[in-house]
Amino acid sequence: MDRINRMGKRQRMKSCPCLLILSESLLARLARLINKGMKNKNVIVTGASSGIGRATAELLLRAGAQVALVARSRSALDRVAGSAEGGRAFAIAADLSREEQAESAVAAAVEAMGGLDLLVNAAGIIRSGRIEDTSLDEWDDMMNINLRSVFHLMKLAAPHLESTGGNIVNVSSVTGLRSFPGVIAYCVSKAGLDQLTRCAALELAPRGVRVNAVNPGVVVSNLHRAGGMTEEAYAAFLEHSKTTHPLGRVGSPEEVAELILFLASDKARWITGATVSVDGGRALTCAR
Repeated sequence: MDRINRMGKRQRMKSCPCLLILSESLLARLARLINKGMKNKNVIVTGASSGIGRATAELLLRAGAQVALVARSRSALDRVAGSAEGGRAFAIAADLSREEQAESAVAAAVEAMGGLDLLVNAAGIIRSGRIEDTSLDEWDDMMNINLRSVFHLMKLAAPHLESTGGNIVNVSSVTGLRSFPGVIAYCVSKAGLDQLTRCAALELAPRGVRVNAVNPGVVVSNLHRAGGMTEEAYAAFLEHSKTTHPLGRVGSPEEVAELILFLASDKARWITGATVSVDGGRALTCAR
């Protein structure tokens, strides 16, 4: 009887497209509510000149937020700010591995926007290398950008976020959850970022500040090319990645940005300390 009922339910859904329309309208309403909740919010997005950082900044701007765009290249930030739609964009050039520049960036952003509701740590670098051929300088570079600077920015932002009941979203990686050969420093930096997210979530929860992270799989961006991968090698890497992600494709920066927007919104107000995969199933598989 249960099997008959289930078959009947499926048949009714097939014969009644109104159910599909209803579900689509509910999703559209949820998206509108999330966007509405971001209107006039004050946001810092690091790594905003390209990739996931840029896609996140542009999505937040379209939702009506004020966004401080932070990255090393002022010209790249100006291009993002110049094409922004919706809210106001503020370009702030800074090398976040330099303590004084990180401090100046947060201070300038808070002053320009009048407060801070959200910090998105999307800045990051990658370098290939195994344990025997990763130099200490390369190790330090990845730890400084991918982990140390994030800790510093969270430390600087926490008092402002406490006053507004704001939150933090860190951009980690599937490599924070799983081990992969040939990128040892990157994997360790992202695993550290995941633990930093969890520890900070516990410490900041009593102050009303949520902290979460997203863990993307392979996403089409400038990350690997900036890390020294040639165009030919990158094209081959993307093609191979279709076979390593169970859904059969790599991701887009916009797909990660949408998850960041949700975690930053009031719709996720009971979520903290989470590391959420957005990876086409990559974290479910073994290294290959």
